[in-house]
Amino acid sequence: METAKRTILYIEDDPASRRLVERTLTFSGYQVLVAERGLQGVDLARQHQPDLILTDINLPDLSGQEIATTLRQEERFATIPIVALTAQSQGSADWEMALAAGINGYLTKPLNIEALPSQLEYYLGGGRDQIDAERLAAAQTKYTREVVKRLETRIRELEKVNQDLIEMDKIKDTFIQITAHELRTPLTLVYGYTRLLEDHALIKAVLTADSDLKPLLAGLTDSVERLQGLIDEIVTISRIMTDRIDLKLVQVNTALVLRKVLQNFAKALQERMITVEYDVQEWPHDVRADKDLLQLVITNLVSNAIKYTPNNGKITIKASHDLQQFRFSVRDTGVGVPKDKLIKIFDRFHVTHDFMLHSTSKTAFGGGGLGLGLAICKGVIDAHGGKIWCESDGYDPEKCPGSVFHITMPMISVNAGRRVQV
Repeated sequence: METAKRTILYIEDDPASRRLVERTLTFSGYQVLVAERGLQGVDLARQHQPDLILTDINLPDLSGQEIATTLRQEERFATIPIVALTAQSQGSADWEMALAAGINGYLTKPLNIEALPSQLEYYLGGGRDQIDAERLAAAQTKYTREVVKRLETRIRELEKVNQDLIEMDKIKDTFIQITAHELRTPLTLVYGYTRLLEDHALIKAVLTADSDLKPLLAGLTDSVERLQGLIDEIVTISRIMTDRIDLKLVQVNTALVLRKVLQNFAKALQERMITVEYDVQEWPHDVRADKDLLQLVITNLVSNAIKYTPNNGKITIKASHDLQQFRFSVRDTGVGVPKDKLIKIFDRFHVTHDFMLHSTSKTAFGGGGLGLGLAICKGVIDAHGGKIWCESDGYDPEKCPGSVFHITMPMISVNAGRRVQV
């Protein structure tokens, strides 16, 4: 019966050394796993639990000593041999700190390739380098100080990187805001001129004489309106990202708002043969909120439900309220949302579909957008002092488990003038 091969994990950032050692150990009958970085090596060790770990001391992320310290904290790695590779000779300060960190042995570079298998067999058999207790205690103290020093250096580096990212994020947000406003001005003119052309007597006469021109003008108008909608989304999200949302609070008849939203989607619902179930009596007439922004939230949620629900599907819209809270939900019989994306879908520019299959349609099955709709919903609801969340049994385009979006908000919202983070 053939004996199972013993597994050696080799962690080395130098490609030439990695190839040479891997070939040597494979030829000697070992199964070899290789990693280029310390963290990758730790992950492979936890996944495969090798019989021995051979690691370079100086790696780009974790040092060999830190790899040993990390793994030795876990009971399953308490006795697995860890052998370090370095250019420093035995008896050096690095050698002492390596043993203090839990490393069994120390091989110097350049390696003696012919002797390497027998050297590893020594450690696999329980062998380890020896150091007297006094030197070991001193090395442990020195190693602790080195770890603290490296940790401080890394924290400072991360703080610098984080500050740079914050600055870049501010620049990006400002760019988005300026670009949206710059695009909005000429587009408004194009939209206005298009409407003037439609109402011009001469143009009307030409359209009457040549019916083939009507689809051309209609296509132009639709494209301008679609572009206007995209820019409006960007302007709205830029308000949420970079400024305080000034809510225009009025008494809102939410039943009328819902009816208007559904009227806007009536054609799409009919074409897609999607039924909408709701009871207008459930919707209160006296919610104090920003009417336009509340309508935008309901529009985005219904649009999402339509996009991700196959033809002949169903959308159920429910509402309830008491003296303090207004609650409503939008449930669909669509493809659902992956469970690991239930929170991420509210992030800016997050999309769940394959962007290579992107469609600009707001109502076609699987249609897409900029990934701003749900981020806008969250920003608006947060500004009202409410909450929004999604529930779904997962993504399955065959079984269509569906999803439901829940919203709760105060019956009487207060314009706190606070910055809303999305």
